[in-house]
Amino acid sequence: MDPCSIDRMMKKQLSTSNPEKKKSGAPKTVDEYFATVAEPARTVLTRMRAAIRSALPPEATETISYCMPAFKTKKVLVWFAAFKDHCSLFPTAAVIAVFTDELKGFSTSKGTVHFPTDRPLPTALIKKLVKARLDQSEGKGRR
Repeated sequence: MDPCSIDRMMKKQLSTSNPEKKKSGAPKTVDEYFATVAEPARTVLTRMRAAIRSALPPEATETISYCMPAFKTKKVLVWFAAFKDHCSLFPTAAVIAVFTDELKGFSTSKGTVHFPTDRPLPTALIKKLVKARLDQSEGKGRR
C-alpha cells in the first residue's frame, strides 16, 4: 500500500481517533500499573509505595489518577510513577518548596522529585514529604 494513499490515511485516522482504543492500554489499578514496570524501577517503586503507605492513615486508598498510581483520602494526596532511569514522587510544588534544602542532590521540577533507580531510595525523606502533603491537605500547614 502506498504510504500516501487515501486508504492508508483513513486506516491511520480510524486507529488513532477511537478513544476506547486509547483508554484500553491505560492501567485501571495500581497492580496493573506495576505489572507494566520493568526492573530495576519496579523494585524501587515498590519500596516507594511502601514508604508512602506507612506515612498515611489507614483509610488512605490507592487509585490511578492521570494514568499514574496515587494515594488518596478525600482527594488525591500524592502520585508516584516509574520512568526509565528514575522513579518520581509528585507531592505538589508547595511541599517541594518547603523541603528545598533536603532535596538538594535530587532532580526536582514543579511538583515532582526524581529518585534515580541506581541510588538507594531515601524512604525517610519520602515519608516526610508525604506527611507534609497530608498536613497541607488537612490545613495543618506545610511541615
